[in-house]
Amino acid sequence: MKKIVLSAVAVAVLMNSAAWAAALPEAIKTKGELTVAIMPNYPPMEFKDPATNTLSGVDVDLGNAIGEKLGIKIKWQEIAFEQMVNAVATKRVDMVMSGMTDTVERQKVVSFIDYFQTGPQFYTLASRQDINTASDLCGKKVGTSRRTTFPQEIAKWSAANCEAKGKPAIIVVGAEGTADARTQLRQRRLDGAVQGSETLPYVMNLEKNTYKPLDQAIASQLTGMAIDKNDPALISAVQGAVNDLIADGSYVKILSKWGLAANAINTATVNGK
Repeated sequence: MKKIVLSAVAVAVLMNSAAWAAALPEAIKTKGELTVAIMPNYPPMEFKDPATNTLSGVDVDLGNAIGEKLGIKIKWQEIAFEQMVNAVATKRVDMVMSGMTDTVERQKVVSFIDYFQTGPQFYTLASRQDINTASDLCGKKVGTSRRTTFPQEIAKWSAANCEAKGKPAIIVVGAEGTADARTQLRQRRLDGAVQGSETLPYVMNLEKNTYKPLDQAIASQLTGMAIDKNDPALISAVQGAVNDLIADGSYVKILSKWGLAANAINTATVNGK
């Protein structure tokens, strides 16, 4: 009986995948590929394998799996992060899949298929005995990528947890990226840094005994695939493919491969709804 039930589920998923493939915009069907923007500098979400120089990470594995569900090729295109939303708007790319946070501001141009949950987290050098909690960073310099929403999140947290309690505000330093923030931290130009909680375990494993996390993530955020908000057919097809991957277990298997099963969601939503 168990085998029969599993077979029925598998058939249903296959039928759904065929339906989503058929729902793709004609332009995508004609070219047979989906052009997806990525910036491989955010492991383990996306990076280049140092041994082979090939794209690797959660987004790469999941994006390629979506392509298989839809019966099309995923053409990865490396683009600077700050140019990605505009690249969708000007149709240079069909979609962004590069650890991008779903925000109301970005929703003015794109719609997000939310597929991952995370949040910004403070950390510092393991050798800093004077900093053991996030509150110890009040009045100190904290760096993070200026291209993300993290500077605003730090300022918001500081207002509630430093200034509101009579402590000096955190001094937010905009870095070129998370790697730059870590470099400045190691050089003692910063007292702390912030990056996505999903990336910290990976970085700490690469640079053992170098960093220590401080408390938990300071906010909860959804990571999404960005698509032109005026392209409902593509949005629906990709959302359907992601939910098929969730249903057949492939989605959790991919996240587990990178140690991020705890960041899984139950259903892929559009703009958090």
